[in-house]
Amino acid sequence: MKDLDLITIGRASVDLYGAQVGGRLEDMGSFQKYVGGSPTNMAVGTARLGMRSALLTRVGDEHMGRFIREELAREGVCTDGVLIDPERLTALVILGIRDEARFPLIFYRENCADMALCEADVDTALIARARAVVATGTHLSHPRTAAAVLKALRLARETGARTALDIDYRPNLWGLSGHGDGENRFIESAKVTARLQATLPMFDLIVGTEEEFHIAGGTTDTIAALRAVRALTSATLVCKRGPMGAVAFTGAIPDSLDAGEAGPGFPIEVFNVLGAGDGFMSGLLKGWLDGADWPKALTYANACGAFAVSRHGCAPAYPSWDELQFFLRRGIKQPDLRNDAELDQIHWSTNRRGDWPVMRVFAFDHRLQLETLPGADAAKIGAFKDLCLKAAIEVQAGQNGYGILCDNRLGRRALQAAADTGLWIGRPVEWPGSRPLTLEPELGPDCGGLAEWPLAHVVKVLCFYHPDDPEALRSEQEATVTRLFHAARRNRLEFLLEVIPSKAGPVKDDTIAQVIRRFYDIGIFPDWWKLEPMQTDAAWQAACDAIAERDAYCRGIVVLGLGETEETLATSFAKAARFDLVKGFAVGRTIFGAAAEAFMAGRIDGVEAVAMMAQKYARLCALWDAARAAKG
Repeated sequence: MKDLDLITIGRASVDLYGAQVGGRLEDMGSFQKYVGGSPTNMAVGTARLGMRSALLTRVGDEHMGRFIREELAREGVCTDGVLIDPERLTALVILGIRDEARFPLIFYRENCADMALCEADVDTALIARARAVVATGTHLSHPRTAAAVLKALRLARETGARTALDIDYRPNLWGLSGHGDGENRFIESAKVTARLQATLPMFDLIVGTEEEFHIAGGTTDTIAALRAVRALTSATLVCKRGPMGAVAFTGAIPDSLDAGEAGPGFPIEVFNVLGAGDGFMSGLLKGWLDGADWPKALTYANACGAFAVSRHGCAPAYPSWDELQFFLRRGIKQPDLRNDAELDQIHWSTNRRGDWPVMRVFAFDHRLQLETLPGADAAKIGAFKDLCLKAAIEVQAGQNGYGILCDNRLGRRALQAAADTGLWIGRPVEWPGSRPLTLEPELGPDCGGLAEWPLAHVVKVLCFYHPDDPEALRSEQEATVTRLFHAARRNRLEFLLEVIPSKAGPVKDDTIAQVIRRFYDIGIFPDWWKLEPMQTDAAWQAACDAIAERDAYCRGIVVLGLGETEETLATSFAKAARFDLVKGFAVGRTIFGAAAEAFMAGRIDGVEAVAMMAQKYARLCALWDAARAAKG
């Protein structure tokens, strides 16, 4: 059964991208970590376009190898062919953006895991699952990896799959230049030309820049090079021409590149060319395997390449299918795509990490409420939050759809211990009870502290905000939320906005909807909303409509508890669960209140506290699940 659209084979690395733009690699102060390597980038790029992609490679049995496997899984890439090498390290690449023409990079690939790929690693059953196998040039540079690639290509032919080659010529990966010459894209070599030409008859599609066809064809005359390649293969040849787009040749090579089939180019600002070819290839493969004509396939390819050259990183820059379709419909509003707010919102929303269709969140991020309990001090509160986490994990029992809200100031141990539990993790940043909104000092005045957060943590902020607030108060709070939201986005962190108008004024059916619309008006697009229980269907409908009108990709709403009884929450859940946008709850004091009071006073020990909280949390989870089931 062909349950995969394509398998890419070859390099898998971790890209460490210099975060500072316009300086030397020597002067970089910090780096962003992404998956890398052309086949890996293409697997991610095609998965984002809705294709069922897989990668065949090796990674090390260490943190970087696990990162690649986990990141691929998050992107929807099949990892059945991502093999673990117990002896070698995962490859690394260090990259930078110097200016619009210089992009220095260093490959750390000495005896790396992916270069140990061998024939025995190529599983016949895996290849048989794919409609296409895609190879890249680097793995033809070594006899062992070349043997693996050639076996995969032979099996592809035998099982009726199509084959494609991205020439992907990197001279220093063929041993033709030194480690510091990673940016160099062309050095003549008869040996490389001969090696490539021996494989060209095995492909149905061959893609490269003019320089890459020069090495494949053995001449720096582009037309002559294409004709030399054509003499060896009947494959469709796609020649990339940088800002001039790309052309496809299905038959004889004409006298001019302009005579090939082409798709429209996109005049955008070049920010970063690294990984642009892999983005281009992702769009091309989407069109090719969907049966599109070459102008349409090249349109996809050129657009995906345009996204890549306008953003930081390689794979993270590639568009989702929704984003690509939006871009092709709307067109270019500004040439620096990374600063197009409308486009960036779709890019962010459609490429987020994970999926949370149900949210059963135990909120123990409370600080003030615990600090005022008799017998409480910082150490005891920290110990109690450890117990809260134990209760959450007991109820979760390894299942999806469970989470916690926990602070870093008093609950640091619990917050850090939650990292590998599979729980959704939200982390508050507001100073407890503040109005106007004030943030925890650890964030710093510019919210720079968010740079220290793990990417899995969600920024949660509570704002006591009412549409009828005095203008000065409203403006001050909006400015704080705006600064925080943009800092969260810059640091690749999801954002949860909790608003409680009822603590600031009277609430009618449209009050919360007014608040929601106002925050969208000022450019705040929360990934999550946390809203107080509303008493009428009309109020819930108005809130859901306000979100749906402005953000089709919002993850959803969680209902807060306000310390209400289980009976009251059951009624609230029954009402909220009728609305699809409401994904669950985030409740705290109803679960931990009695246990916290008794624990701080010394009336119960930790075992009893965990048992009490786990029982209450489990009952609330059951109440939510029943309410959702009753919706039908």
